[in-house]
Amino acid sequence: MRDIGLDVKPPDEVCDDPKCPFHGKLPVRGQVFDGVVVNDKMTNTVVVLREFEKKIPKYERYEKRRSKVHAHNPPCLGAKAGDAVKIAECRPLSKTKSFVVVEVVR
Repeated sequence: MRDIGLDVKPPDEVCDDPKCPFHGKLPVRGQVFDGVVVNDKMTNTVVVLREFEKKIPKYERYEKRRSKVHAHNPPCLGAKAGDAVKIAECRPLSKTKSFVVVEVVR
């Protein structure tokens, strides 16, 4: 099992997915987000809803925003709908996937 350079708990299971950051050769870099899985119906892909606050400088206040991000779900982690997860940026894996699940917080 590889060290991915983030402070996350490695999975207990082992997989043979080449796009797994722990058991494959996929490097992670850049942004790391927390979110909730809202859809897990695609093969090895989950949709993660992340909520954040954006500052509006004119009014000196914050507004809540949300966005959905597609992320690769390695078989060793197996995130399901409703799970709280941590996702990290990686190279583009497909047209819409540039993130991978690195930890299931549950």
